[in-house]
This record gives sequence, C-alpha cells and structure tokens, in this order.
Amino acid sequence: MKKFLIIISIILIVFILLFLSIPKIIATKDLLKNIMQRPMYEYKEYPLYRNNIKLHLDRIDVIGKSSNKNILLIHGVTYSSHEFDIKYKDYSLARALAREGYSVWRLDIAGFGKSDALTDGFMPNTDYAAEDINSAVEKITQITGQDNIDLLGWSWGTVTASKFASKHGNHLNKLVLYAPIINGIGKCDIKEPFHHNTWEHAAEDFQRDTNGHIDYSTIDPVVAELWASSCWHYDGDLSPNGGRRDICVDEFKNLIDLSKINVPTLIIYGDKDPYLNYKLINSAQKQLPVGSSVKKISGGSHVVFIEKPYYKAFQKDIINFLKQ
Repeated sequence: MKKFLIIISIILIVFILLFLSIPKIIATKDLLKNIMQRPMYEYKEYPLYRNNIKLHLDRIDVIGKSSNKNILLIHGVTYSSHEFDIKYKDYSLARALAREGYSVWRLDIAGFGKSDALTDGFMPNTDYAAEDINSAVEKITQITGQDNIDLLGWSWGTVTASKFASKHGNHLNKLVLYAPIINGIGKCDIKEPFHHNTWEHAAEDFQRDTNGHIDYSTIDPVVAELWASSCWHYDGDLSPNGGRRDICVDEFKNLIDLSKINVPTLIIYGDKDPYLNYKLINSAQKQLPVGSSVKKISGGSHVVFIEKPYYKAFQKDIINFLKQ
C-alpha cells in the first residue's frame, strides 16, 4: 500500500509539473514563431571606382522579398552612411525602406567611412561628391536595369544630392532633402583638410536638457551609444573637410538652387535644427516642381530620424511621399 501511494504521488507531481510548464512551452513556441516571422536582411557590397578611388556602395534588401524600387541614401559632412542603419528595434531608416519593398543603397563619398582614405581632405567638396553620387547612380541603374531611382540626402548630403539632381536629374524619380542646408551656415575659416572626430562630436547633434546634458527623453540611450560607437568604428578620428569648407560660408550665400530641381521633391526637417534657415525652407514649396511637399516635424532636431518621439513619423512621411 505504501509503495502504491508513492507511485501515485510521483505521477501527480509529474502531472502538475507538466501542467505548469504548458504556458511556458506555448510562450516559447510563440516567441520562436515571432522570430521566424521577422524579416531577415541581406547586405551586399558592389565594387565602384572613380578616379582610381574605391568607393563603398552597398545594398540592403529583405531576404525573399522581390523589389523593383531603388533608393540611394547620401550622408552628411562628417560621418558616413552607417548612420542610416541603426540596428536597434525599428530605428533603422534603411531597413524601414527595405520592408516597403525597396532595394536600399548606401554610398560613402571618397574619403569617408569605408571608401578609400585620401591624402587631401579638401578634394571631396560638393562638386566632387556630386560626381561620386552620379557614379553610384549609374552603377545602380546598370545593375538593376532600371533607368531611374529615388535619392535621399541628409544635411550636406542635401547640397551634394541637389547638385547631382540639377546636373543628372534624368536618372531620378523623386528626391528627398532631409534637413536641407539651403544657404551658408555661417562663415568660419576651415584651415585643416581633415576634421578631427571625437566621441563628444559624434553626439553633438543630440538635444540637450536645461543642464546641458543629453536629453534622453528625445534620444534612446541605446541609440545614442550605437550611434557614437558606429561613428568611431566606421569613420575613425579623421573625416574630409571639403564639404565643411563649402557650407561654412556667409548666410547670404545660396548652396541649393531649388529652381534647378525638376523632379518631385520632399523637404523634411525638424523645427529645432540649429543649422537650418527656416525662412528659406518655408518659402521653398513655390520653387519646387509639381508633386513636391514640405514637411515639418515639430520638436525634432538635426537627427530627427533617430529621435524617440519622432522617428516613426519621419519614416512614415518619407514612405508616403515616395509612394505617391
């Protein structure tokens, strides 16, 4: 009898343990299902040379998702194209566009990021960078067989992308100017051919609180860390200063001739961006072609595309414009 009771007790314990573990098993299966349903991304580099300088050009696609749309992303004056792909949650602009069916291309201008280093940091100025963009666009159209692509430039990238658009607009469907530097940001004497990058400089565009500290209500601490780490990893301690010398001029000097852009254009910006001339931005609509738009993101800064309260609206506005 005693042995029988022991056996029954063991069976009951096993039954209880199995019963208690069922929710965990279901939760584990749901977790695995969610992981399997998440999109996977393919990164592929393409050899590109101009003036015997190797330029970094890569392409991001969602694995298993066909794409017949292409967009090229152009970086700003200090740090390179890695900034468009913050691999945390859904902050990555590149991946957001890929999920919408785009092949997303990123170019590092000569001397920046993963492109060949240069001895003359003044060489890749605005005009030079515009021709790097042209080489990349020609390469993309050659690879894809499509004659036209979309183009997004950020900061100094709006100046270089606009220069390209005014000379080679026949290759474009639509243009996105994010935080456009329409005029000079103020005269300063750029004497050194290279900018000396620091961890602090990489975080310089983050919004600050009243004590001068990074405002973590606008930037996720993980995003801030990934951003600064990537800048140091990909760009190191030196970046070419040709573009900086071009934009650090008197405010009356025009840098983007909107009248020469002949494709539908989206201007998108945050209203807390210290580099922008809001008067010129607010009057830009009437200078742009039919189908163009100007979007303000209230509260956003120069890095609104990775700011916690605003990045989703930023992505949505761009995707909606490109789909129109």
